[in-house]
Amino acid sequence: QVQLVESGGGLVQAGGPLRPPCAARGSTSSINAMAWYRRAPGKQRNLVAHITSGGSTTYVDSVKGRFTTSRDNAKNTVYLQLNTLKPEDTAVYYCNAQGDLQHYWGQGTQVTVST
Repeated sequence: QVQLVESGGGLVQAGGPLRPPCAARGSTSSINAMAWYRRAPGKQRNLVAHITSGGSTTYVDSVKGRFTTSRDNAKNTVYLQLNTLKPEDTAVYYCNAQGDLQHYWGQGTQVTVST
């Protein structure tokens, strides 16, 4: 089993940065790719960024050039650098890990962007 713990969310003014981490615990050797999703108020949870075990990244168009994900395999931690935040980025951000047999989810961290 793998447990994912996000932190680092909060209230930030538009344009400001945040860098929430996601720490993986347990059977971390089974983790392959990792990803970040978000659920905005009243909307479905959608993929934001994806990072392979080798560090290759992909992003949804709406965050390209503003968000960057990275991983520190030695610390079993993945980061999401949020820059130039907009009010429409307000959402609960979830960490996801792809294991050998299943996906794992964190509890989410709230990011609220004010005007």
